[in-house]
Amino acid sequence: MQDFARFGAVTVHFGGRQGKYPDGNQVIVQGGEMRVAFDTPLVSNRIGPAFDGVDLVVLGHVHEDHMAGLHRVPDAPVQVHEADLAACQSWDGLSRHYGYPAQVLAALKPMLEADFHYHPRPDATGYADGASWDLGGGVRVRAHHMPGHTSGHCVLLEESEGAAFIGDIDLSGFGPYYGDATSSLAQFRRTLKAVARLDAKVWITSHHKGAVTDRAEFLRELARFAARIDERSDQLCAMLAERPHSLDALVKRRLLYPAQATLPYIDCAERNTIRMHLDELLAQGRVRALDDGSFALP
Repeated sequence: MQDFARFGAVTVHFGGRQGKYPDGNQVIVQGGEMRVAFDTPLVSNRIGPAFDGVDLVVLGHVHEDHMAGLHRVPDAPVQVHEADLAACQSWDGLSRHYGYPAQVLAALKPMLEADFHYHPRPDATGYADGASWDLGGGVRVRAHHMPGHTSGHCVLLEESEGAAFIGDIDLSGFGPYYGDATSSLAQFRRTLKAVARLDAKVWITSHHKGAVTDRAEFLRELARFAARIDERSDQLCAMLAERPHSLDALVKRRLLYPAQATLPYIDCAERNTIRMHLDELLAQGRVRALDDGSFALP
């Protein structure tokens, strides 16, 4: 497979294994007056002058794998949606963004520094939904706020080509991720409807799919991706059909990750995700809370 693709002013540099985490796909937009990078995954460290010479970095959202090239462009301004801004500016802000206990964060920080070249950007500034950047020569980028993965997650649309960088709406088999403190299952559900209505001709993901150029294919992949949410709810109900479970017991059984996965944040992500599903199932009347704090089917 070619390691890059071009769509007019937009170039996508594909990361290892088509941008599979921990890598990602790097988007660079060249206007008549400015060159802009969308996010900075690990592959940005292997691109060279085309990346290192960017005039601006616009982050679609903040997570460690999207900040892995910021250390290469210390003089380029960095902008991020205002809801994710603090997470970009400092470790304290990123810690709140994740929402993990102190002992998990203490184990995680050196991993991020070693594996993702983590450096906060206290100079980063915020943008709002609908923000636009005129890069010259008729090249314009617009931010569409589509939260759920994080509170500030945005789709970045280069309007002349209709090329939409949809970030971690990544169409992967894993499905939507909403396991952190600023994530939201309810918002992700709304975002999945909104991104389907976006006026675009190319859909570029941070991971896995890379670039999709056929709308019918995009909508099929999006439907499959979105279906993972209801599949998870059904998995939880199947566990509760066996017997009542506490939240701790459900976390031990795992909803997202295989049993052999051992990264320090996994139990936290499982807990946050399962809690969101239980809240939704309780509101729907599909699950009931027992007096001892466990959960059961009605």
